[in-house]
Amino acid sequence: MASGSGNDTAATEGRTPVVTRFAPSPTGYLHIGGARTALFNWLFARHHGGKYLVRIEDTDRARSTEPAIEAIFDGLGWLDLLGDAEPVFQFARSPRHAEVAAALLEGGHAYRCYLSSEELAGRREAAQAERRPFRIESEWRDADPGTWPAETPYVVRMKAPREGETVIEDQVQGTVRVANAEIDDFVILRSDGTPTYMLAVVVDDHDMGVTHVIRGDDHLNNAFRQLCIIRGMAWPEPVYAHVPLIHGSDGAKLSKRHGALGVDAYRDEMGVLPEALFNYLLRLGWGHGDDEFINREQAIEWFDIAHVGKSPSRFDLAKLLNLNGHYLREADDARLASLVAPRMTGAVDEALLARAMPVLKVRAKNLNELASGAAFLFAQRPLTIEEKAAALLTDDARGLLAGIAEALRDATDWTTEALEVRVKALAEEWGLGLGKLAQPLRAALTGQTTSPGIFDVLVLLGRGESLARIDAQVIPAEPA
Repeated sequence: MASGSGNDTAATEGRTPVVTRFAPSPTGYLHIGGARTALFNWLFARHHGGKYLVRIEDTDRARSTEPAIEAIFDGLGWLDLLGDAEPVFQFARSPRHAEVAAALLEGGHAYRCYLSSEELAGRREAAQAERRPFRIESEWRDADPGTWPAETPYVVRMKAPREGETVIEDQVQGTVRVANAEIDDFVILRSDGTPTYMLAVVVDDHDMGVTHVIRGDDHLNNAFRQLCIIRGMAWPEPVYAHVPLIHGSDGAKLSKRHGALGVDAYRDEMGVLPEALFNYLLRLGWGHGDDEFINREQAIEWFDIAHVGKSPSRFDLAKLLNLNGHYLREADDARLASLVAPRMTGAVDEALLARAMPVLKVRAKNLNELASGAAFLFAQRPLTIEEKAAALLTDDARGLLAGIAEALRDATDWTTEALEVRVKALAEEWGLGLGKLAQPLRAALTGQTTSPGIFDVLVLLGRGESLARIDAQVIPAEPA
């Protein structure tokens, strides 16, 4: 197999409008690699003013499930990558697939093969014993239809070319060649009359008007077989772009041991925003100069296949979370509050949560950290004090808190600026650094050693709640 280079302009020349498709198998969640494939297809279609379609390849009835279909649409919807038309369900089109198989038989491009599974197994074992590659050599390939036995099960096989080579000008992999002798006479219709994946994909792509097939490079070998069907039907050949798979940070193929694989896990468990995952997947194997933050409109304007790399990309969760932190800081505060509230326990005032967002999201990298950082706002008294925070509440510190409470009790201007002036003046009066006051104050107000700025905390909690929490530490509750 040899490779050269592709050209995005050539890929679209003379082919308008562009039609792409994302065609997942509903056997589980929307895989992170599948989400990137959907993204690339969506962007390519948008960039060229074309159409992006979704097809559910549910011909594997044993493994295809309704929950998996729902999970795929849920993930695509979250990323705003649903198709431009109603989705196509492959299994429902089985009669059309069989119709094409019959046309290929009629045209002499396919044949009925009556070899039994036992005969094939015997020939495969013989090839292994003789240490030679196993190739289907069916005596039924050129048999006269008049010799076809009645009432005997058969499959329909394509007559793959045996001489020369098949060449694909792949827009990512370059020029790829395969000797036709390596392509078997593959099955397109099973003995029960159901189509195989190889046939269904080709028929659906043709009927949907797909002009560009952008998919993972694990499908590259399939393209050579699929071209046999396309050429047998004298259909237009799509432009192929086989994108390298995503690997883990260690360079190995991405698997469960590298962490979450489903889009839903990044949303639900890790608290990632859709725009962050969109941006990260875009740059996973494609780039635009040194641009790191690329919004949806820029992505549509800039995206091309020519700049998709040939090497596998490495998924780096730390980079994704750093990117997510950027989008958290850019996000609307009310929207963030609505996303964070369900991650918190107890009653939550979303309006207060939204007001707190400007100071909460400064260092947060995900929605879970926002929820954790906001927990003090809605904590009920008596406050649960973390061990490290409790260590700050010494007898001397409680004395300082009593003085702070007294100084704040008659404050008429409860703003960050005014409160800062009061507490700083108190620190100077007592000859202490501001930290000596802020540390026990933070412990009393939040029960933690980390929080937003202490004056922001006072304002967010309000005068009544702030003084009540401070007083609770100045005069500890009697043991029950």
